[in-house]
Amino acid sequence: MQLENRKEILLSIKKATGTIKKVEKLIEDDVYCANIAQQINAAIGLLKSANNKLLESHIKCCGAKKLLSKNKKEIDEFVKELIRVRDVSTRK
Repeated sequence: MQLENRKEILLSIKKATGTIKKVEKLIEDDVYCANIAQQINAAIGLLKSANNKLLESHIKCCGAKKLLSKNKKEIDEFVKELIRVRDVSTRK
């Protein structure tokens, strides 16, 4: 993973963690449901952003090496890996 992406990803994860802790407190305090839902969506957005940055870094760094490989099996495995990760990240 590229260093600049690592910092951005960690920042998003830390913000998401803080937001999730806030959601726990809002639920404990019986805050209005729409306000809780808004905070949950904010955490989801931060996690999606971190995931996109991570995948971007993975493709540029690890993926570039694998796609340039002369080993067809290595290329096929990388493509399958990307499809699997995409399928998991786009589930509803």
